Formats: sequence, C-alpha cells, structure tokens
Amino acid sequence: MQLIKTISADRRLVLKGLAAAAVAPLAVPAMAAEGLPAQPTGSVAAAATDKAYWAAVKGLYAVTPDVVNLENGYWGIMAEPVRHEFIRQSDMVNYQNTYYARLRAGTDFEAVRAKVAEAVGALPEEIALTRGATEALQLLIGGYNRLKPGDGVLYADLDYDSMQYAMNALKARRGVDVVKFDVPEPATRQAVLDAYARAIEANPKTRLLLLTHVSHRTGFVMPVAEIARMAKTKGVDTIVDAAHSWGQIDFRVSELEADFVGFNLHKWIGAPLGVGFLYIRKDRLAAIDRDMGDEDFPESDIRSRVHTGTVNFATVLTVPTAVALHQEIGAAAKQARLRHLRDYWVSRVRGFKDIEILTPDEVGSYGAITSFRLAGKTGKVDNEAIVAKLRDSHKVMTVRRAGVAKGQCIRVTPALFTDETDLDRLVEALAVITGTKTG
Repeated sequence: MQLIKTISADRRLVLKGLAAAAVAPLAVPAMAAEGLPAQPTGSVAAAATDKAYWAAVKGLYAVTPDVVNLENGYWGIMAEPVRHEFIRQSDMVNYQNTYYARLRAGTDFEAVRAKVAEAVGALPEEIALTRGATEALQLLIGGYNRLKPGDGVLYADLDYDSMQYAMNALKARRGVDVVKFDVPEPATRQAVLDAYARAIEANPKTRLLLLTHVSHRTGFVMPVAEIARMAKTKGVDTIVDAAHSWGQIDFRVSELEADFVGFNLHKWIGAPLGVGFLYIRKDRLAAIDRDMGDEDFPESDIRSRVHTGTVNFATVLTVPTAVALHQEIGAAAKQARLRHLRDYWVSRVRGFKDIEILTPDEVGSYGAITSFRLAGKTGKVDNEAIVAKLRDSHKVMTVRRAGVAKGQCIRVTPALFTDETDLDRLVEALAVITGTKTG
C-alpha cells in the first residue's frame, strides 16, 4: 500500500510534465550534456590524452563496475543525457498514445530525419530511417534491381554475416553468380586495394560489390572511396556497410563515393537500440525497388524503400539527443580518442609471446576495434576458452569473432567510457595468459 501511496503522490507532478510535453514540438538540445567542459586546446591528437576532459566524458556514462567492458562493438551504451531523454520520450508516448502517433509523430520523425541527414552530410530525401544497419543493408541488397541472370556479385570474408547471407540469397532471387574472396592477412591498405582489384578483374561479370567500411571482425578500415571508384570503372555498383564506422570514424557520406550505404545509430552514435538508416544518392533511387511494393509513399520517395510498420517512437525521438552529444564531443575528437585507446593496449602487447594482432598500425586503417589471435588458436573452442579466461579470471569482457579466413580471433573494443587503467587490466591479463614477463 505504501508503494501505491507514493506513486499517487508523485502522479500529479508526472502528469503535469507530460501534459506540457503534449503540446511541445520535438526538442533538439543544442547541448546534450550540461557541464561537459570545453574541448581541450591544441591538436586533436594531443587532446585525445587530456585526462580531465575524457574523465568528464566518462562521467556521462553509468557502467557496471563488475567487469571492464571491452566488447562495445555489439551496441553503444547510451550516455546518461540520452538515456534520460529516452525515458522522457517513452513516458510521453505512453501517456499520449495514439493521440501523439496520429497527430504529431510524422512531423517529429521528419525532424529527426533532417537532423540525421544534416549530421552525415546528406539531403533529407536521401535517407530513410530503419531499425538498424542490418535492415538497411538487407533492403539495399535485396532491392537492388540492376542485376540479370548470369551477372555476378562479390563480397569478402570480412563482411558481416547477415550481409553475406543477403548476397548469397541473390543467387535464387536474381539468378546471379555469387563470389566470395578473402582479404589478405595481415591486412595493409595497399594489399587490400590489390586484393579487391584482383577479385574484380577475375570476375568480369560482377555488377554489385558489398564493401564494409569498418570490419566488425578485425576493425580494419577499408579504403572505401578508392575501392568504390575502382569498381565504378568496371561498371560495378557498391553497397557500403557503415554499421561500425559513423561515430567511430570521422567522415561524411559523400567521402565514401558510394551510392548506397547502410548505417547504424545505436552503435557509435549511442542512440537507443533499434534505429539506423539507409542512404541512397538522390539520382540513384530507381536502382532500389520499393520494399514489398510499398504504396504508402510514391516511388519517388526514398521512404517507400522501407516498410517496417510500427516502430518504437521513443527510440526515434531520442536520436537528436544522441546526435547532439556526438557533435558536442566532436567526430574528430572521438576518432582520435578511440584510436589512442586502441594504440595504448596494442603497443604494449605486440611483443607478447604468441600474440598476433590482426589490425595494422597503418594510419587510417583502424579505429577503436582491433582483434588478436594466439598462435595456433584458430578454432571456436580455443577462442571461447580465452574469452572466458579474460572474463572470469580477469574481469575483462571481450568477444570471439569467426569468419576470418585464417581462423577465429578475439575482438577488443574500447568506448568513450574506457580509460587507460581499464586497458592496463587487459594488458596484464594477456601477459598472464601468454606467459609473458613484463617490466
């Protein structure tokens, strides 16, 4: 009964706030994190190690102390300002229900679409919101209508599993030949460019190429623009998987030089789970079919390429707050900080006994993510055992990744709430596991 009385006492204040929200337009905060100090002065590289600033950024996140979480490639935790906004929007939508959905949701979603388009450097009419990059890319791959029987499609071992499945399905759906090839290991920018050139040359009937900007398996950053240009000279269209790149790497969509791109908003932008978007360059819309013959929007509207049904309104409405925080910290600053964190641990373990680092130190070829393998440990059982040892004995969370041609590996992914002491624990753990003596 006491709980009921407490809820009743607070109910009037809650309802008063929700009633005010009922008539308010979608708010896009200019400052997503009150109290975040000004960016450090000096070069971006120097600012990446400013302890006071990044401690303040870390303070925006509520993270379990039970483990050092270095498995942040799955999805991105919401910063507290974003989480609070998500709760506020959830309460508002639940309170207003269909009154909101029927009267205001369409206008608010358009404001979100415009905000995302501006941030990524696209026109609003070039993007459509989805439930994530997987949905976006499946729609682009499955809807690509420039294939005829006998044509070829091409992808690599480092591409995401679900996207490989979508490419494989084109054999039955479009009557095309599907070719998979392996990215060289250890990867370098030039070796990767050469590998894609050889694959395209060896498969002259190729008309569609899947290309992953940042590999979820190894963290390698593909030279997307160069490969896309190379493909275009051979009459090959490129669909880019940018699920892991926007928010981890500083770029605008035009720099990819690809006409079709799928993005996530719940990884490195830090929006709530269940939101992403697809990009189709304005003059290439006709190359992608309407989704399931959508009739809600005209064929000239990119939104006809997505027919999801009812989505989580609050998730979409929270996106502007996540984007505002991303912009407040700054894409270049985030990229520099994440690369610094990656360098911090990699530089200490490269000389450890039997450790193979799969991602090169080459400038521009990595972001936050890097994977490693212990010599001879290429199977599932061995790598699961190492992940378990790191987690259970050393309280460091990582994840096994399969699908790399030369064998399975372990992925390490720091985040903005990671600091050097967290990575010291990883280094110490790997020293124990490998039997490496450190100073």
